Amino acid sequence: LPRAALSACRAMVEVVKVLEDNFSYILYDKASRVAAVVDPVEPQKVKTRADELGLKITAIMTTHSHWDHCGGNAEMKTLAPGVEVYGGVGDKIPGVTREVQEGDTFSVGGISVKTLFTPCHTAGHVCYLASIPGEESPVLFTGDTMFVAGCGNFNDGTPAQMYDALINKLSALPPDTKVYVGHEYTVKNLMFAAAAEPDNKAVAAKLQWAQAETVAGRSTVPSTIADELATNPFLRVREATLRAFTKKEDPVEVLAEVRRLKNVFGRGGRV
Repeated sequence: LPRAALSACRAMVEVVKVLEDNFSYILYDKASRVAAVVDPVEPQKVKTRADELGLKITAIMTTHSHWDHCGGNAEMKTLAPGVEVYGGVGDKIPGVTREVQEGDTFSVGGISVKTLFTPCHTAGHVCYLASIPGEESPVLFTGDTMFVAGCGNFNDGTPAQMYDALINKLSALPPDTKVYVGHEYTVKNLMFAAAAEPDNKAVAAKLQWAQAETVAGRSTVPSTIADELATNPFLRVREATLRAFTKKEDPVEVLAEVRRLKNVFGRGGRV
C-alpha cells in the first residue's frame, strides 16, 4: 500500500520475527491502541514491541497447537494479565480461555475478527480474518494452513480438508485481503512453484522479488489473496498447468500430488 494509505488504516499489523523463521504478529486498533497478539512464541519480545507502540494487549490469537505457535501462551498470560486466549475447537491450545470454530467472531478494539476453521495441519487449526467493518482491506492470519506460495503439511487431516480450507475458504476471500503467514518459507516455496509452472511469469517475478527482500533482511509478508491465486501452486490446483504437472485431473488429487512432490523437492526428489 502507498504510505499515505497505510497511515490512514485503523487496523494495523506489526510483524515480529521469532525463532528461526516464525512470524508473530501484533494486530491493533490504531484509534484505541487495543491489541491482540498472534502466536506469540517469544512473549517478552512481542510484549516489548507492543509497549514501544503504546498498546494494551487484550487477547492472544492462537492459530494451532504446535509449540512454535502456542508455546508462549502461558508466559504471555503473565505478561498481560486478563488476556482472552483464542484457539480452535479440539486443538488443545495451552491456556485457552475461548475455543472458536467456523464463523465465530470477536473484537479487538474496533476491529472485528472472524474465525475460519481450517483443520488439516492440526485437527483444530484456525485462521483469523480481521477487518474494520466497512473500511479497508481485510487482514488474514493463516498460521501453517497457507504460506506465501505454499501450504502446511497434512499432519492431522486429508487432502479434501486442505482443499476445503485453501480453495473453498481462503481463495474465496476478497482479492485485496492482506495475508500474514506463520513462517518465512517464501523463497523455497517459489522455487518449487517455478518448477511446477516454469512458464508462470508471476511466479518468476515474485521469486526474484522474494530473493531480493531476503538478501536485504526484509520479510516477505504480507502477501494478498490475489497474489496467492497467481503464484501459489496449492491454490492453483484447478489450473491446466498443475493438472499436467501432477498427471491428475481431480483437483483434490492434484492437491495431494502437489503436496507429495513438494515434500521431496530439494531433498533429492525430482519434479
